[in-house]
Amino acid sequence: MNIVQNQDTAHFNMLEQQVRPGDVLDHRVLAVLKQIKRADFVDESLSGIAYADIQLPIGHGQIMLPPILHGRMLQALDIQNDEHVLEVGTGSGYFTALLSTLAQHVTTIEIMTELSLIAKQNIEGYGFDNITYCVGDASKTYPLSERVDVIVLTAAFVVIPDNYLQNIKVGGRMLAIVGQEKNMEVQLIQRVSERGWETKSVLETVIPAVINAEPKPEFKF
Repeated sequence: MNIVQNQDTAHFNMLEQQVRPGDVLDHRVLAVLKQIKRADFVDESLSGIAYADIQLPIGHGQIMLPPILHGRMLQALDIQNDEHVLEVGTGSGYFTALLSTLAQHVTTIEIMTELSLIAKQNIEGYGFDNITYCVGDASKTYPLSERVDVIVLTAAFVVIPDNYLQNIKVGGRMLAIVGQEKNMEVQLIQRVSERGWETKSVLETVIPAVINAEPKPEFKF
């Protein structure tokens, strides 16, 4: 069996043995996970484990989240094809590609220029023309010309900056990983009115903190 066949088998097994049993049953989410290949977004040396349910290094101290977590996040967001999504943390572009398949437009922000360029290169082969790539520090906020339907924060915040809550359209939502150390949860935050938000816990996880928004060390006496 050659390398391509091995990867195709691993990709299929990821969907059928990991993602579906992990309660990801939305047919649109399963379709995009099938369409976008994780192996296209990691270093060639990692292609053999691209479909394992683990975090994978993507360089510059950053990681790609496991496939079940990506699937659960997409399922919770329920992105529609007329929605504008803001993604904080482009990484190698894998989740960006998943989002852009579902949404009308994705604006994605990455603090590291090199990773943003790598992501753009990784995604180019898929022919998407609905992505705006931005480079900047989004640890506290990121200036937008108008509110968006969906915000996805792909690294952990101890506390979600208020500016992100304000940038959601009424009726829109944000998915964020909130907490620190081994006490984190994925939260779906719905904006129900101009001054009202409702928060629902989706699942517990542990991922790296947002750069420049890391928890402050506690001093022990």
